[in-house]
Amino acid sequence: MVSRPSFFGCFEVNSAHRRLAAIAVATLVVQGVTSRASAFDLFGLFGAAEESPPPSLQAVPYAVEFVGLDDEGDLARNLQDASGTWSLRLQAPAAGAGLARRVVADFPRLTEALWAGGYYDAEIRASVAGVAIHPDGHGADAAANAAERLRNQALVPIRFEIVPGPLFRLRDVAIHDARNKAPIDRTLFSKKTFEREADEPARAAALQALQAEWIDQLRAKSYPLAKVVATKPVIRHSEKVVDVTVTIDPGPRAGIGEVSVSGSPGIDPSVIRSFIYLEQGEDYSPKKLADTRKSIARIEAVGSAKVEDGAALDGNGNLPLLVQTTERKRHAIGVDAFFSNVDGPGLRSYWVDRNLFGGAERLRVDLEGGLAPFGSSATFHGFSSIKTSDLIGRAKASFIKPALWGSRDDLLLDAGVVREKTDYYWAYYGNISGAIRHRFSDSASVQAGLEFERGHTYDVFGPHDYSLFGFPLAANYDGTDNPLAPTSGIRAVANVTPYVKTFRDSVGMIQSKAQVSGYHALDEDAWYILAGRVAAGSIVGAGIEEIPASHRFFAGGGGSVRGYRYRSLSPDGGFGFPIGGRSLLEASVEARVKVTQNIGIVPFYDTGAAFASSFPDFHTSIRSSVGLGLRYYTGIGPIRLDVATPLGRRPGESKFAVFIGVGESF
Repeated sequence: MVSRPSFFGCFEVNSAHRRLAAIAVATLVVQGVTSRASAFDLFGLFGAAEESPPPSLQAVPYAVEFVGLDDEGDLARNLQDASGTWSLRLQAPAAGAGLARRVVADFPRLTEALWAGGYYDAEIRASVAGVAIHPDGHGADAAANAAERLRNQALVPIRFEIVPGPLFRLRDVAIHDARNKAPIDRTLFSKKTFEREADEPARAAALQALQAEWIDQLRAKSYPLAKVVATKPVIRHSEKVVDVTVTIDPGPRAGIGEVSVSGSPGIDPSVIRSFIYLEQGEDYSPKKLADTRKSIARIEAVGSAKVEDGAALDGNGNLPLLVQTTERKRHAIGVDAFFSNVDGPGLRSYWVDRNLFGGAERLRVDLEGGLAPFGSSATFHGFSSIKTSDLIGRAKASFIKPALWGSRDDLLLDAGVVREKTDYYWAYYGNISGAIRHRFSDSASVQAGLEFERGHTYDVFGPHDYSLFGFPLAANYDGTDNPLAPTSGIRAVANVTPYVKTFRDSVGMIQSKAQVSGYHALDEDAWYILAGRVAAGSIVGAGIEEIPASHRFFAGGGGSVRGYRYRSLSPDGGFGFPIGGRSLLEASVEARVKVTQNIGIVPFYDTGAAFASSFPDFHTSIRSSVGLGLRYYTGIGPIRLDVATPLGRRPGESKFAVFIGVGESF
């Protein structure tokens, strides 16, 4: 029935085909006029119809009706989008002849929409004021006269009757190599590429999506110039199927060529280059380009990053790349609040300069304040009941100089003061540190530096003035797909700090802690995510009474074992209440389930404890809690509400704990 098709939907039809198809235009892809209205009640799908202009002497307003589609909602919407008569209905023509021309012009447009939907035996009948009008224009004069008779009396009724016929199936899809006209090497594609569902509709959009997927697969195998050369469908009317031959030119296999940078005159280009981990000659892949965008986006002074392919391969057979960036606003401030009925309320704010000296240097000042955790010994009876001793907080200034001398080494400087209070100790201290961080890649880094801390604590052992001088070492790995709301990958951080005795009140010890969290989406759209976290810590070289209370390990509270008071889980040391431990073990598991695009629920289970020994010996009871969280997802991360209850609740322990904040718990 069909001969010499040149593109999917570009058909040359013989005279035996219905007159409907004989006047169809070349392309199957719907290129119809976009609707200028947004509320057409076509079969109840689009809301209330907009009113057409009233009858008048100057124009011939009309009303459009589509019939015969039953419940074909998507097809009805496509016909609406394709119809010029529909989209121009609020702009009435001056004469009946113009109205008739609109209807005639719609036949090929509607045919395109029907063919694009997989209906190749469809028929269209149209009438104007009850007078039939045909695709070749026959009946147009009579229809125009009928429309004129209604001038200034009533809206001219226009009726499109659609008989879609059977939905054709996409049966066989063959892929040929443009270089040798033979079937393409199947190893270049996934196995699913050549598998067809028995009832897969022969829709243009579906084949276009397949073609895009095939090109993506070739690009992923280092064929960056791959393109579709031709698509030739054969319609089998008797079998109601479509067979398609797609010719693809993979182009040469290529590596990554020279990378040029532009777009951010206020940032030293060498800094941006230091966050590009591509090497000339390595295999090209879109994933590497995506990773490069992600890496550059870690520079806080950069607003956006785009990586584009060059137009042609260079002399070495590599594809040059162009990185284009934009700059963020230099200064920013932010405020957020958090609350827990057992951990207390708090307020955080920050100020940041993202490009202090033109080299993407970041200077940030953070302030945090709140009331001490309510616990068993404190209650809130209004603001008049707040004492100075109930106020806690911290102030911190941090400076980052990325890409020292254009390298992958960053300078990190931090200084801060802290005042904290729990039911078991209170402390205030100041800390300064400096470190050099080396980035191996976008996901892995190590750092080493110096740290000095001096403070005062008071706990069951009495007052304790102390100083710490250490050499912190840290390693970080982040293989997750999103830093704010990960759906896959692993994130790990480990640090160890040897503290040496240099002053009279110095403490000599080695403190270490590691945490690993993992994320796995159970579905393609990441509406169902399993997340887990394990953390462990240890202190060796000092007795429990020598270790400052703020450095001992405690579990409990938000970010730990929810449902228990902040830092309430640890050995009691025989004194009847927690004193802190020399080791720590925690674990959490969450099921992050989206109910809608913006709302999610998160059932979770937490467990953990601190131990008297330098390594977990499990002589201390491990405590657990369960709970349910509510998430509201925003562009900057989820707003979190968690309600948890302790398992095996201890005397005086709250029955439940509520945590409110921004971001996931881990």
